[in-house]
Amino acid sequence: MKPIWLTYAALAAAILLEVIGTTFLQKSEQFSKLTPTILMALCYLGAFYFLSYSLKTIPVGLAYAIWSGLGIVLISAIGYFLFRQTLDLPAMIGLGFIIIGVIIVNVFSNSINH
Repeated sequence: MKPIWLTYAALAAAILLEVIGTTFLQKSEQFSKLTPTILMALCYLGAFYFLSYSLKTIPVGLAYAIWSGLGIVLISAIGYFLFRQTLDLPAMIGLGFIIIGVIIVNVFSNSINH
């Protein structure tokens, strides 16, 4: 079995690449700009590769919950700061619950093979 830190490093890479890919998706302007479209596709390909690597240790449901949950929070922050998109109070509360959920999964779940 591989070290758990390597699994989490792969999952972190997957999250980071998915967030970067989603940022390029916005920049691609519905695939009308070639460079952001290509970069988006490469980032998504890398994200799924690293996600699949983490699935050797973390059950698919938990890995996907962490990947998608943190991705949602990070891309919301990028949308706010980079694209000047606003978040209202219910959206921020919901994002807070996502963060709490990811913490609960990682701290209290025995489903992850440490």
